[in-house]
Amino acid sequence: MEDFEVIYTEYYQRIYAFLFKMCQDRDLSEELTQESFYQALKSFHRYDGSCSLFTWLAAIAKNTYFKHLRKASHRQSELYPIDDLSPATGEEDDPAILLQKRAELEALRRIVDRLPEKYRDVVILRIYGDLPFTEIARSLKISENSAKVLFYRAKNQIREELSYDNYL
Repeated sequence: MEDFEVIYTEYYQRIYAFLFKMCQDRDLSEELTQESFYQALKSFHRYDGSCSLFTWLAAIAKNTYFKHLRKASHRQSELYPIDDLSPATGEEDDPAILLQKRAELEALRRIVDRLPEKYRDVVILRIYGDLPFTEIARSLKISENSAKVLFYRAKNQIREELSYDNYL
């Protein structure tokens, strides 16, 4: 139990940040972080060391978040919050630019939602979890090269669909 307290202290902020990137809700991130660590504590005996502890905890957190979405009957597209516009220029006051960015994010959301699960998992772990491909591979029990290929294919599929959507 003392060992798990050390793990909790060491990884709490990273797991919280991982979940916050997905849901953009501080209270929900806090709740899901607590639930994730509870689930990790219950299944700690199954951790075999085949991946880093963070990767294992991030996989539990991701599953906890998806379970929350299913229970709350939310659409999975909520993974990609539309309010995360954070413009780098002073254009945030221009309604036309703001609407265009919202439309682009919504299109991206729909595309990512339609990705096959194996692509979506790699994209989520790479982008939101900021995990290297070696850790993604261990987490998903695939080779590192497979993780890279899946990510590459997902990016290409997203690009194709985004460019196709521009013609509609």
